[in-house]
Amino acid sequence: MSNQKVLAGIDIGGTTVKLALFTVKGEILAKWEIPTDKTDYGKKIMEDVKVAVTNKLAELNIPYESLKAAGVGAPGPVDTENGILQGAVNIGWKDNFPLRDLMQSALNVPVAIENDANAAALGEMWKGAGSGAKDLICITLGTGVGGGVIVNGDIVHGSNGAAGEIGHLTSVPRDGYLCNCGKRGCLETVASATGIVRTATDKLATFEGNSVLKDLLQQNGKISAKDIFDAAKSGDQLALETVLSLADHLGLALANIGSVFNPERIVVGGGVSKAGDFLLDKIRQAFDQYSFKAVAESTEIVLAKLGNDAGIVGAGWLAANKI
Repeated sequence: MSNQKVLAGIDIGGTTVKLALFTVKGEILAKWEIPTDKTDYGKKIMEDVKVAVTNKLAELNIPYESLKAAGVGAPGPVDTENGILQGAVNIGWKDNFPLRDLMQSALNVPVAIENDANAAALGEMWKGAGSGAKDLICITLGTGVGGGVIVNGDIVHGSNGAAGEIGHLTSVPRDGYLCNCGKRGCLETVASATGIVRTATDKLATFEGNSVLKDLLQQNGKISAKDIFDAAKSGDQLALETVLSLADHLGLALANIGSVFNPERIVVGGGVSKAGDFLLDKIRQAFDQYSFKAVAESTEIVLAKLGNDAGIVGAGWLAANKI
């Protein structure tokens, strides 16, 4: 394997750093993860990555010289041209953090960096549910709502690196919930795992009928997004109304995005997407209802395929295509 060219994909999160080694064609040679050391403002992370990559190459009997480039996904807005990350509070990095240069110094190879949600979108385009499409929207439904917009095979960044912040589209303009960003009525306040639980809990406060969710809330003091989807699938009225509300908000938001970008495909991922076609069918119905006809007819809505690997695969794409 001494003549093989190898690429590294690195996905930096608040709890773990996910890593993978790739061939230039995107075949995964190895993938693993290490804890994110947030002590001393995350200063040790780059060296931890260097040690992890060095050890894995040795384990695979691949000379370090075979490593030709690395891509990095990290949480926060990214200035890709200058290699600057605009802060990652849950890691300890402050604004104007020179992530690219620090990682290049540690690994001694060229490095490209990207926002983690954008990296996940690139991963789905390269090897996942978006494979074969050059114009697509990726939306991730988790604790919040993330996203990435890809036009002609590349991420749209915008003037300040904040394009694709789908979760902060205004969904409920006047009386919506307050978002962590400081704005009221953001999509992620109603369409994330957190949002759907909040919506169901508020409905339960005035709901006078029978509901599995009411029983679960009394027994456990809380309910989960999974509880809501399970109850909706079994025909629970309140749970089904909550899921339909989520799908309606998402369908409207995606229809509006679709009118701007006319994507070939919309890829839906994240923990909430585990509800599968039960949720996706309802999102499609709302999307078709709200979309411009030409957009509705040309856009396919599909479930993401890569799961937690999307970020490292997208980081691998950066190494293969941006250096």
